[in-house]
Amino acid sequence: MKAMILKRFGGAENFAVEAIPEPEPGNGEVLIEVKAIGIDPIDIKTRKGEGMSEYVKNEHPMVLGWDVSGVIIRMGEGVTEFGAGDEVFGTINFPGPGSSYARFAKAPAAQLARKPANLSYEEAAAATQSPLTAWQALIDTGHIEKGQRVLIHGGAGGVGNYAVQLAKKKGCYVIATASSADADFVTGLGADEVIDYKKQRFEEMVKDVDFILDTVGGENFVRSLKVLKPGGTIVLLPSDKKPEADRAAHEQGVKNYKHILMHSDGEAMRRIAGMLADGDLQVHIDRIFPFEQIPEAHRAMEGGKIKGKIVITVE
Repeated sequence: MKAMILKRFGGAENFAVEAIPEPEPGNGEVLIEVKAIGIDPIDIKTRKGEGMSEYVKNEHPMVLGWDVSGVIIRMGEGVTEFGAGDEVFGTINFPGPGSSYARFAKAPAAQLARKPANLSYEEAAAATQSPLTAWQALIDTGHIEKGQRVLIHGGAGGVGNYAVQLAKKKGCYVIATASSADADFVTGLGADEVIDYKKQRFEEMVKDVDFILDTVGGENFVRSLKVLKPGGTIVLLPSDKKPEADRAAHEQGVKNYKHILMHSDGEAMRRIAGMLADGDLQVHIDRIFPFEQIPEAHRAMEGGKIKGKIVITVE
C-alpha cells in the first residue's frame, strides 16, 4: 500500500511516498480503507521532532497521522460492533502511533464512531481530533453549564471553532478571541462577543469568566488568569507552554487550572457523531489537499491563518 513516510524529523521535505506492507488488524482492531485524513498542529510538532515524537520515533517506517475517516474492510478477533463496509471516523491511538497517513490504517474498534450519513469523508476527517479535544476540555474537564460565561481563545481555529459551538449548545454566554478578519465567522458559530486579539486587550474588556479555554499559552495564559472568576476553571492545551502556566497559576493561587492532553475516546466520538448528524455541530474545512501534497498541507498549517481544518483526500 502507499504511505507518506517521514524519513527523519525536521522539515516537510523529509516526507516521501513509498509502498509499505498493509497492516493486519489484531484483537479488537479493524482495518480501515482510508478516504480522508485530518491535519492538526500536533502533526506539525511531531514532524519537527516535538509533540508525539517519543511515541513514533521507533516506528519503522515512520508514518504520522491520527485523524481518519474511511471504510472498514476487515476485522480482527473480538470485533462485534462493526462490520465490513461500515463507514467510520475517529482519532486513533492518541497518544501513540496512529499511522493514518496511508491507504490503509488499523485502529481499535472502541476508538471509532460511525460516520454520519450527512457528512462527506472529508468533513468527517475534519471532525475528529478537534471536536474531541474541545469536548474533553469543556465537557469532561470544565463541566461547563448553562448560563456560565465562557472565554475561548482562538475561536476560528481547529479546536476553537468547535469549542465555541459546544459552549453555545450548552447555553453558555460565549466570548471568543479572533482576528477581525475572522470575526464574522466566529459570530456565525454562535459567539456572543468576539474580541480582536490584534487590536484589543481582552483583559480590559472581560471579567468574571467561569471557564477559559486557552489554545495559545504563554503571556496569553497569564493575562487570562486576570479575568477568571474566583473558583472558575482554566484549561490549557499547548504542552510546551505548561511549565510557564504551572508557575503562573501557582503564584496567583488559581486552584482550578488544568492542562489536558487529548486522548482517543470512542464514546465521546459517538456523542460528537450524534451532534453532527443532528446538525448541532457544523464542520468547517479551510483547504483540501490530495494525498501526495501532505508536505504542502503541513506548510500551509505552519503558515497560520487557518480557519477550521486542513484535510487530505486519499485515492
